[in-house]
Amino acid sequence: MSEAHGTTVDIPAPDGTADAYYTHPGDGAAHPAVLLYMDAFSVRPQLRAMADRIAGAGYAVLAPNVFYRHGRAPVVDLPDKIADEGREALFAKLFPMMGDLTEEAVTADAEAYLAWLQARPETDGRPVGTVGYCMGARLALITAGRHPGRVAAAAGFHAAGLATEDPGSPHLLADRITAELYFGHADGDPANPPEQQERLAQALSAAGVRHTAEVYTGADHGFTMADTEAYAPEAADRHWKALLDLFARTL
Repeated sequence: MSEAHGTTVDIPAPDGTADAYYTHPGDGAAHPAVLLYMDAFSVRPQLRAMADRIAGAGYAVLAPNVFYRHGRAPVVDLPDKIADEGREALFAKLFPMMGDLTEEAVTADAEAYLAWLQARPETDGRPVGTVGYCMGARLALITAGRHPGRVAAAAGFHAAGLATEDPGSPHLLADRITAELYFGHADGDPANPPEQQERLAQALSAAGVRHTAEVYTGADHGFTMADTEAYAPEAADRHWKALLDLFARTL
């Protein structure tokens, strides 16, 4: 593992300036790039630590504040430990922001993030990897579908909204995707029930997309996030292996 060098950066975006966390190995070399999409709880110490871990494995990582239209990260006040208590009030603030992330907005934002990332001297300019958590998995899938020539791999963990009955559901982009995909589904996740997992798998298989989807038995929605009550260390470790294996063989 290399030492990660991280900093906050500002990126010109379609509707203003997107603040982001950018981290990379400090060896002066050009590395494969990764676009990391946050969960609903924003870019915060936990997410920066996850970005640093990916950077330490040899990647230049950008974690944008996708809620930039509403302010700089973390946008809303967060407790040190995100628990069920107070969650309803927290999501009352977050849901309107999440609703702004239409397919069109995500596509335009991704263009800005990818252009910035791929122009950096710390990156090798080749197609990137992307990973998203919770709602971020949807953004990763949209990015893979709407920017196929620029994304070599995409992953999503304890995802939400990947294969709904909505006409804008991202699984409908399957026939555009050229990246290899990996999904780590939480067991019994109300945000990603079995019928949606099956709908996603069917769409990807029909389109001939290289993909793997695994159910993490006994893990709850949010299992990778150590600053939440959903954190499951064994499942989180499994996710790290799957994610870094995906990037190692594709980037």
